[in-house]
Amino acid sequence: MILLENFSEKRKLLVESMLSSGAIKSSSVKEAFLSVKREEFFPQEMLEYAYSDNAFPIGYGQTISQPSTIAMMLELLAVEKNHKVLEIGAGSGYVLALLSELVGKKGKVYGIDIVPELAMKARTTLANLGYKNIEIFYTDGTLGLKDFAPFDRILFSAACPAIPEPCIEQLNKNGIIVAPVGKHPQWMHVLKKDSNGKISEEVSDSGPFVFVPLKGEYGF
Repeated sequence: MILLENFSEKRKLLVESMLSSGAIKSSSVKEAFLSVKREEFFPQEMLEYAYSDNAFPIGYGQTISQPSTIAMMLELLAVEKNHKVLEIGAGSGYVLALLSELVGKKGKVYGIDIVPELAMKARTTLANLGYKNIEIFYTDGTLGLKDFAPFDRILFSAACPAIPEPCIEQLNKNGIIVAPVGKHPQWMHVLKKDSNGKISEEVSDSGPFVFVPLKGEYGF
């Protein structure tokens, strides 16, 4: 079993590797990864792998995503301080913690997972770590969270057949959605809504990716 005191050094080494590869480009994303303890979101029996750049199962057919993939998505999402952000497919809660660091104490982060056990576990983990600006819901993420809309940023951590229309409607003006789109494999789509509400959607040249499928009304 890896010694707990090694995690800090391994976290720094992983961040240095992602900086070298170009997965991390901004100081804000770098600082977020340095601040969040990935080991806290890992199954106990796999703690030694917490800082390897791979995805790992977290139960219920779900995974904690590869750090370099998360970093690339966060760079595309361009989260700013005080933003209100929604993550769909929150899983372990690791990305919610990263988003919390990015939006700052005055920002707000919402997470949705369709697996109630994961939503409850993530809620407990994040509360124990002292995160106060995150709320997690067990519901159909393809429908977004209408009661808390609009959102400045929306991140999908599961593969969509297409970006769900309800989520596009809940995106604020000057907002961005980042989502892996496609059945197998996926390509990363970046949807933007300008100040007039006009929608544009581009496909990032990174990829391909393999995410778990999004479940729900507008999912697979």
